[in-house]
Amino acid sequence: MMLMMRNTFFLVIFIAAAFLFVPGADLKKDYPIRPVAFTQVRVSDGFWAPKMETNRTVTVPFALRKNEETGRVDNFRKAAGMMKGPFQGKRYNDSDIYKVMEGASYTLMLHPDPDLKKRLDDLIAIIGKAQEPDGYLYTTRTIDPKNPAPGAGKERWSNLRVSHELYNVGHMYEAAAAHYAATGERSFLNIAVKNADLLLRTFGPGQRRGFPGHQEIEIGLAKLYRATGQLAYLDLAKFFLDERGRYFGGERHDPKDPFAVYDSDEYMQNDKPVLEQDEAVGHAVRAMYMYAGMADVAALGGRPEYVRAIDRLWENVAGKKMYLTGGVGARDTSEAFGDAYELPNATAYTETCAAIGNALWQQRLFLLHGEAKYVDVLERVMYNGLISGVSLDGMSFFYQNPLEFDGKTKLYQEQVGRAPWFEVACCPPNITRFLPSVPGYVYAVKDDILYVNLFMANAGTVDVGGRKVNIKQETRYPWNGAVKIAVEPDKPGEFALYVRVPGWARNEPVPTDLYRFADQNNDKPGLKVNGEDVALDTDKGYARIRRIWKKGDTVELNLPMPVRRVAANDAVKEDAGKIALQRGPLVFCAEGADNGGKVLDLAIPDGVVFKAEFRPDLSKGVVVIKGKAVVLTKDPEGWITSKKERDVLFVPYYAWANRGAGEMAVWLPRIIH
Repeated sequence: MMLMMRNTFFLVIFIAAAFLFVPGADLKKDYPIRPVAFTQVRVSDGFWAPKMETNRTVTVPFALRKNEETGRVDNFRKAAGMMKGPFQGKRYNDSDIYKVMEGASYTLMLHPDPDLKKRLDDLIAIIGKAQEPDGYLYTTRTIDPKNPAPGAGKERWSNLRVSHELYNVGHMYEAAAAHYAATGERSFLNIAVKNADLLLRTFGPGQRRGFPGHQEIEIGLAKLYRATGQLAYLDLAKFFLDERGRYFGGERHDPKDPFAVYDSDEYMQNDKPVLEQDEAVGHAVRAMYMYAGMADVAALGGRPEYVRAIDRLWENVAGKKMYLTGGVGARDTSEAFGDAYELPNATAYTETCAAIGNALWQQRLFLLHGEAKYVDVLERVMYNGLISGVSLDGMSFFYQNPLEFDGKTKLYQEQVGRAPWFEVACCPPNITRFLPSVPGYVYAVKDDILYVNLFMANAGTVDVGGRKVNIKQETRYPWNGAVKIAVEPDKPGEFALYVRVPGWARNEPVPTDLYRFADQNNDKPGLKVNGEDVALDTDKGYARIRRIWKKGDTVELNLPMPVRRVAANDAVKEDAGKIALQRGPLVFCAEGADNGGKVLDLAIPDGVVFKAEFRPDLSKGVVVIKGKAVVLTKDPEGWITSKKERDVLFVPYYAWANRGAGEMAVWLPRIIH
């Protein structure tokens, strides 16, 4: 009984936002702003709530099943001695199990499900048996120590730059912390602690030196520190970060080696010490995970030098290397960032995992600085380049998320359109763990300030300056810009409500000069308190309302949502002379399914008036944009030979390729009269 009460106490008091906080010790240092737990916010809107429900009822069970069908779970059974046979798949496939388990654990927090919990318990038992006596956990080596999967290295830790040994267990730490948060049970957490203690005995000053080629363990160790209060885990995360840029190895590899490109120092952010890096280079997912890990080390360890480093990197990414959809990673040959302003559309890699990593990083930057510009980028990622990675039915996925498509090119080797799974299946499991956490990005608190960051119909309970506050949103966002917020403290009292006024509503599509609106809009956001107009007292992108709040108080934010034309910085050669359409937080695209099968020959005249219309029959209900375009006919040398006007329809970018593969374009040539 006492144990049950203790677990309930943990769940009620210490649970907080997914991907950041789990129950555990009272930490001396932390982020100055605290996110409100996703378990404390009940989303009921028509946009995110159905996606979260599809994730719970379709995607999580589907991913669990695919992990079984593809031999990923069998690898653990073989390592545990429960069955015989060789290792199947890639050396990093263990991580896919862990990510789905993390997503399932978050799902349990929102919807208790005895069957799902049993599936997790069964998996945890298998993982525990697969773990070696000293804590080591890497199924490909345990199954066949003399012949592990290619890239694993001849012996433990011998090929950290490529092996993914530390990457795998980093995801395991996150999953174990999530399971502990969901259940209060230590079965999975004990496995993670046993492995992490092995790392403490292996790596560090005076011991083995090295760093993981693919970052992730830094985030996992920070989660484990939160769950246990063991500062040594956070120190080990810092050690792995600080090992980068101290010695080099990629140039020693034979260029014919299939792993050579994945073992270059720039590719894995090892070209400079992390505190000296000021340009985002290399594999985009690795970079995003590293920057998030640096933020955790900065906040939890009280190390401002890491904040300064990621601030410089943010300026580089947001100002020179980010797509309009919030995607990052331009080069399809190496899943990597390109040079400044290198943002091709048809070959954009913009991996779904990189979008998720970007979202994690932006949230951490907001928690450090309290500036709306980070939430502006977070919102752009969430509504565009992140959820484009999963189909509307929750059972097919994009690895790449290009901004232009010819309807013929294979995306990530498998097939032309969306795929039900991938040989390298990092993206679908990442979706399963992000979607349940969405409510945790809506609100945040610092002292007596309550931040309203995202807009979706919801009801939540928040502690603000020692008082209990019930908060509720009513809105049809992102289709409509009217947001009504009801604020009900348990007793009248003074505190501040900071409501984000999105950059796109202030004529700034992004908080840098990378993109700009090419048209004029004089509509201004409006704010009312208890039905009375009030001036927008803005600071760092927030409308600040400080007053004595009482039951029945309301705040109404009205965000005009005209269709806007977006132009890129002149240095982005790929988008020169082109425009894209945006309405509210959503980027739109022209898709062949709505436009006679072809869109790559379209151009947009400046004088066209676009109209937005809600279509409940299309893509589970979306706003579409209608207008006129011009079909350009060109001769073999590329000269325009004719122009013909026709109707055109645009759909939200996230919803493309749900009706089969076909032509698609975000950016179209602009015809200036």
